[in-house]
Amino acid sequence: MFFFDKSKIIKDLTVKITLCYIIAIFEKNDTQMSIEVKAVTKTYNNKNALNNISFKVNNPEIVGFLGPNGAGKSTMMKIITSYITANSGEVIVNGYNTKTHPKAVQSSVGYLPENNPLYPDMYVKEYLSFNANLHQVNKEQIDRVIEQTGLTPEAHKKIGQLSKGYKQRVGLANALLHDPEVLILDEPTTGLDPNQLIDIRHLIKTIGKKKTVFLSTHIMQEVEAMCDRVIIINKGEIVANKTLANLRDSKKQIVVVEFDYRVEDAFLYKLPQVEQVTNPNGFIYEITFKTTVDMRAHVFDFAHDNELKILQLNQKNTSLENLFTELTSL
Repeated sequence: MFFFDKSKIIKDLTVKITLCYIIAIFEKNDTQMSIEVKAVTKTYNNKNALNNISFKVNNPEIVGFLGPNGAGKSTMMKIITSYITANSGEVIVNGYNTKTHPKAVQSSVGYLPENNPLYPDMYVKEYLSFNANLHQVNKEQIDRVIEQTGLTPEAHKKIGQLSKGYKQRVGLANALLHDPEVLILDEPTTGLDPNQLIDIRHLIKTIGKKKTVFLSTHIMQEVEAMCDRVIIINKGEIVANKTLANLRDSKKQIVVVEFDYRVEDAFLYKLPQVEQVTNPNGFIYEITFKTTVDMRAHVFDFAHDNELKILQLNQKNTSLENLFTELTSL
């Protein structure tokens, strides 16, 4: 029978991590970006999971990484956190190259993977203390992240006794233990009920005021509630990289107009830059324009010139869900 000395294992691991971190400091790249991805390609079985991906993430900033299942989100996050390597390209995180200094990268980021691996038989504080030893973090920091993530009422319980929401909090607390500048969160709100969603959203937004948060999701409401910017990936390629406001304005606009009697759809196509005309109800028409210029004045002038009386004239926001579907259905 073999016996393992847990204290010796922890000591050996911390020595190795510390040495890697010290060596990497001397070769650290001078960069103001928290994350910089340059022409990254990752191939599985001769098929590209990622194809020449490039983007940058500032500090502080909350960036949502969106895409349908199988688009390459988790693959990109594993590359950023040095758990796997790309076939080509370069990733710099906090100034460290993920290929040449993977341990330094892992020491400088907090990572919450999608499946949130926890030890259900360990108590919350016991689990955090175990991981704190690996990062050489003091007891005060453990207490700090427990308070920061709202775990104080549950800190005395075993992890297996916690709800899904509190288990996510444990994962976030663990990611924050060593006070990293960058947080990588893979589907952090999956499976949470509405109340848990509100709490986790608030926590992530608070963290994002001082740190870089890069989170993946396929839930549009999460992006709108938390993120400053969105990167959309489809079939291993980036199809959008914009702020939410610019993303909505970048493609088209919809003007809703109500006349006092029915107008033929074909007549409204005489307006400039019209892509589509629909008549959802009564005398109400939704006109889609292929331009970012506000077209309400054009609609008003068109109605005046053609002796049409307008009862209402509004601009309709394009939903993020519709944009996501449009960008990822190609």
